[in-house]
Amino acid sequence: MAESADTTTPHRERDTRFFGQPLPLANLFGVEMWERFSFYGMQGILIYYLYYSAADGGLGISEASATSIVGAYGGTVYLSTIVGAWIADRLIGSERTLFYSAIVIMAGHIALAILPGLAGVGVGLVLVAFGSGGLKANATSMVGELYDADDERRDAGFSLFYMGINIGAFVGPLLTGLVQDNIGFHAGFALAAIGMGIGLTQYTIFRSQLKDVGAHPSNPLPRNELSRWIWIAVATVAIIVILAVLGIITAGNLSEWVTGVTAAAAVGYFVLILTSRNITRVERSRVIAFIPMFVASAVFWSLFQQQFTTVAEYSDKQLDRNLFGWEFPASWVQSINPVFIIIFAGVFAYIWQELGDRQPSSPIKFACGTGIMGVAFLCFIPFSGGGPNSTPLIALAGILLLFTFAELFLSPVGLSLATKLAPEKFHTQMVALFFLSVALGSSMAGTLGGYYNTEDEVPYFLAVGLASIATSVIMVLMTPWIRKMMVGVH
Repeated sequence: MAESADTTTPHRERDTRFFGQPLPLANLFGVEMWERFSFYGMQGILIYYLYYSAADGGLGISEASATSIVGAYGGTVYLSTIVGAWIADRLIGSERTLFYSAIVIMAGHIALAILPGLAGVGVGLVLVAFGSGGLKANATSMVGELYDADDERRDAGFSLFYMGINIGAFVGPLLTGLVQDNIGFHAGFALAAIGMGIGLTQYTIFRSQLKDVGAHPSNPLPRNELSRWIWIAVATVAIIVILAVLGIITAGNLSEWVTGVTAAAAVGYFVLILTSRNITRVERSRVIAFIPMFVASAVFWSLFQQQFTTVAEYSDKQLDRNLFGWEFPASWVQSINPVFIIIFAGVFAYIWQELGDRQPSSPIKFACGTGIMGVAFLCFIPFSGGGPNSTPLIALAGILLLFTFAELFLSPVGLSLATKLAPEKFHTQMVALFFLSVALGSSMAGTLGGYYNTEDEVPYFLAVGLASIATSVIMVLMTPWIRKMMVGVH
């Protein structure tokens, strides 16, 4: 259809050298794999570093504050995709933004490894969060640029890319958890820094394969406006520092602040794009269609990201972690979902590729993701109330398998959809909007985790599960309208 021309990337020769996909996907696959190794390796041990006692190598803060910090950090990672996308679209392009972001991430892990106490946590998490935000949005945008808009390999390519993410996410917690268990938390953080260093080296060596992908900003900022944006950035940092010094922002309410800021940023971003003179009528309709899927995505991630808050605490206290007489580190549970992704991502990619234009529409895939996620939380209920170390590992693995199926219905499809619905002048920033839904969900996961009570689990799992299923039903009912507004995008 003629409307699809609005979001096409420049026509590219059909390159099939990487499992039927363009060869540059291999480099983006690799750098994202190592970045996720470092990211999930560090995050797998982070909450325990925060609430374990000093005698166990931790900082000894309250579990509620630890949960809030982890949720706020997760939200900030994805919130900062706005910054990374803006820098790419307005200043230096996606490729250079990705490269410099990788350097910032490595510096953050080094800070966690060598700086003691909360100072190391503060410096390290800020650097990792903003670096990861810059890398994630731009790596995803660059994957989208490898394909013509009508290339049927796009969803399969994103699923392969997603498999690379999860190889890193699988290995990271295993190795950092083992190192932390045998040497200490700072050694685990150092291993994360080494992993990011390997990824940065690999990306640098094969950088030339990308050619013109992400080389130039899509909507360059006029030089005379640069100083205004610098002052805005300085003022924002100053306000945050003042609020923290005055005790208005605390560890205990950090996730609520990030949730509020993220929601405001999302509304502002939608308004900015929809009121822009640089988008066409068809592009505006597609952005409107993305709004209900943004909401569904946020609901999904508010449950899924509880792997690092509620499920992490559950694994530490409720799960029977005895494995042939050895109690494995609680952080190893974080590798269960990624190994399922490794197994099933290729299966889903094959299914979507074989179905072609007969596959379910994107809104239906979103509905499946949120619905399955709700069912997964309801599955905790039969094991509730059993006391410490009472839940068998096979039960939690089964629940996390449902997490995996839900994720594969929504997450790689959401990344692909964001690139397909993106207006030409807001390509990377539309990807950032999808990550804003992840930011909103991640920070909400920290807030929701504060309501989880190991002494009375059923009401929590019931309420959260049913809310997600209700969202799924609403998405199904809205699907005809959403598809109409998507104007030819499936």
